[in-house]
Amino acid sequence: MATGKNERLNLRELSSSTYAVMNRLAGQADTAAAEAGLESELLHLVRIRASQINGCAFCIDMHTIDARRANLAEQRIFALNAWRETPFYSDRERAALEVTEAVTLIHDGQLPDEVFELGREAFGEEQLAQLVWVIVAINSYNRLAITARLAPGNYNPGA
Repeated sequence: MATGKNERLNLRELSSSTYAVMNRLAGQADTAAAEAGLESELLHLVRIRASQINGCAFCIDMHTIDARRANLAEQRIFALNAWRETPFYSDRERAALEVTEAVTLIHDGQLPDEVFELGREAFGEEQLAQLVWVIVAINSYNRLAITARLAPGNYNPGA
C-alpha cells in the first residue's frame, strides 16, 4: 500500500513485523482489560479522550466510530472533551478519565499521587494495571498515527 496524498510514512508496510508486535500488544492490553472486568464503554471513552488530548484526528475518528458501533450514547462522546462539567459519566469513568489525562500528559508533572490513588480506589490494583496498559497503547498509536500523518475518514471497522 503506497502512502496517501498527505500520509508521510506507511509504517504498516515499511515495518510490518514491528507494526504486528504493536498490534499484538494493544490486542493483549484490550483482552487483559476485559478479563479484569474493565467495561467496554469505559475503554472507548479512554481511547477517545487520550486521542483528543494528543490531537490525533485519525484515532479520534476511529474510536468514535467504534464507540458508536458499540452503542455508546453520542451525547457521552460529544461531551467527552468537557467531561468534568457534565453529568454523563460515572464516578468510575471519571476516575479512568483522570488517570488517562495524567498518563497522557505525564510530562506536565508525572502522575500525581492523588490521581494514582483515585485510580487505585476506583479500580483496585489489577484493573488499574490493565487500564494503564490500554492508555499506554492508545498513546503509542496516537504518536504513530500523528508521525505518519494518517488521514481520518478512511477507517473501515469491517476490514
